[in-house]
Amino acid sequence: MKIKKEFGLVQIYTGNGKGKTTASLGLAARAVGHGFRVHMIQFTKGRCYAGELALAQRLAPHFSISQFGRGCRIGVLIKQGYKKCTGCGDCFLKDRGPDEDDFEHARLGFEEALEYLSEGRCDMLILDEIGNAIRYNLVTTDQVVKLIKDKPDNIELILTGRAIPEQITELADLVTEMREVKHPYKKGVTSRRGIEY
Repeated sequence: MKIKKEFGLVQIYTGNGKGKTTASLGLAARAVGHGFRVHMIQFTKGRCYAGELALAQRLAPHFSISQFGRGCRIGVLIKQGYKKCTGCGDCFLKDRGPDEDDFEHARLGFEEALEYLSEGRCDMLILDEIGNAIRYNLVTTDQVVKLIKDKPDNIELILTGRAIPEQITELADLVTEMREVKHPYKKGVTSRRGIEY
């Protein structure tokens, strides 16, 4: 007799330390290894050179990623290995507040999440950087709470990002907080290809 799929919990990876997206990618790889379908929606991320995008191409059709965020002006050169991320911040919201494009990106990403859940298009759905989307009011805490409460029982839901609100963590089955103890940035080491992106 075949063992049935035991998906359906809600997991959160939060905190100020590095590794939240990385943890979710590890879960995705493990699930794909067992033949499950995984979709990752990246909020506030639109960098076309991240290694996980190439991973998704290699693992398709079992693993897919959609990005809903700002792009990088030198992203193509970074992807090809001619340049490296300079840390300019153009692709991040932290230095300047959201504009109407950011709100539109988040709306489209959230609608896609609802579609994937309602249509059962995956076994695991990852909402990467949903914490950032909430922090910048691109998505509301109430919207995410409703999504969690309405999600099908057989889909594993993974949420990542700093400062996930307590109303959301209370609904989760697993919450892991990444805490920074030491980081190479403080010694002047910038983002590295294959490690940070």
